[in-house]
Amino acid sequence: MRKRILLLSGSLLLAIGAYAQQHLTTNTGAPVGDNQNSKTVGQNGQVLLEDIHLIEKLAAFDRERIPERVVHARGVGVYGEFIAADNFSAITKASFLKEKGKKTPVFVRFSTVVHSSGSPETLRDPRGFATKFYTDEGNYDLVGNNLPVFFIRDAMKFPDMVHAFKPSPIYNKQDPNRVFDFFSHVPEGTHMLTRVYSDLGIPASYREMDGSGVHAFKWINDKGEVTYVKYTWKTQQGVRNLTTEDAAKMQAQDFQHATVDLYDNIKKGNFPSWDLYVQLLKASAFDKLDFNPLDPTKIWPEQIAKPVLVGRMTLNQIPGNFFEEVEQSAFAPGTLVPGIEPSEDKLLQGRLFSYFDTQRYRIGANFQQLPVNAPKVSVASNNQDGAFSNRHENSDVNYQPSVTSSNLPDNNQYKYSPSTFTNTASVQQKISKPDDFKQAGEFYRSLSEKDKVNLIKNLTGDLSQVKNRDVVRKMVGYFYMADADYGKRLAAALKLTREEVEKLF
Repeated sequence: MRKRILLLSGSLLLAIGAYAQQHLTTNTGAPVGDNQNSKTVGQNGQVLLEDIHLIEKLAAFDRERIPERVVHARGVGVYGEFIAADNFSAITKASFLKEKGKKTPVFVRFSTVVHSSGSPETLRDPRGFATKFYTDEGNYDLVGNNLPVFFIRDAMKFPDMVHAFKPSPIYNKQDPNRVFDFFSHVPEGTHMLTRVYSDLGIPASYREMDGSGVHAFKWINDKGEVTYVKYTWKTQQGVRNLTTEDAAKMQAQDFQHATVDLYDNIKKGNFPSWDLYVQLLKASAFDKLDFNPLDPTKIWPEQIAKPVLVGRMTLNQIPGNFFEEVEQSAFAPGTLVPGIEPSEDKLLQGRLFSYFDTQRYRIGANFQQLPVNAPKVSVASNNQDGAFSNRHENSDVNYQPSVTSSNLPDNNQYKYSPSTFTNTASVQQKISKPDDFKQAGEFYRSLSEKDKVNLIKNLTGDLSQVKNRDVVRKMVGYFYMADADYGKRLAAALKLTREEVEKLF
């Protein structure tokens, strides 16, 4: 009888296990209701901290590599200075932008994104472009890429996207089957994929590429008025890229050519520089646009937001120790100064948590006290202790407020800007006006014939390795919806008929 009960119990457990495996769950086994959209205040409001699945997902993702960065593992860093081109106090109270000619020290880290710390710098990949401004009101990190858009628009998808790009958990090999299986379900990636598979996907050097903040941010002036901005770095060395064939030759000669190029030029006194531009939009203009301007898969066309020169950055000093100053450097889009705040962009909202979290895991609780990360101004904070803390305060008062002379009052003029919400509910849903294909098509049509040929060749090289033909057909369909010529060329190269593609849509 007991044996029979055990058998029944085992069968029941197997049945329960089989049921659980049919659904996506959290780490504690609870079913996940929506793994595509973060919970927000209304459709375009901030992401809520109570979205436990998002927080758990990002927190688990941030802890997947020790001690290497989860992404942007391969990188190089350089010091320099930024000089403001004008007084921007009418738009932002950020102190380093309030005076024409004002100089601000900077530290910049360039990187590849997906690949490991010892990987070649010739691989097709976005390039990270992170700048730390050591301002007189604390540090400001502008953390972006060389390309102006991204693959996804919601942080909920970020761990899955990176998992798809990373090597297979079985074979430890990157696999286009995994990448395009994921993106066949993510049409919003069409724009970024088109850019990455163009020759822009392999910059010739870090000096010869532009940069972008990717997201929209808010600039706040002394009156509390909000202007949305997007950042672009324009290289003064000219943009130059490598073809797939050029990259293979370079890799055979030197797999770390971009680091060598940057350091060698600085040693020779050929200091690279970039001009920083912003585009400006008021929230009142958003509804008039045919796309969502807070969508990081979109650019702001220059005809609706003309670039304005903000200043010039010049890099002129190589770090004294690579590990201490480059590997231990830490950037986070939440490292902000008064006058600059995050927008409601759902991908950016997730990054505000994830980057700080991953740096505390990777480096330690007090990573901001390391010299490369520490501000140039004095720090007066009641945060204390933790591993490697070296901030000593000769006071018995480590709390606030206090009646003692040690009290550190806050300052009302630095309050966050207010957000207004009326009769709205928290939701998990896709943004309005996603328009996944229009800008991808516009970018394709802007390419020269040579660049179009290379784009088709580069995409064909990876898509031809994908075994599931439905995935291939679906990807070709996305590119066809971006531009008919684009889709037709790709279909011909992959030996697909129009009928094969259309039947999936």
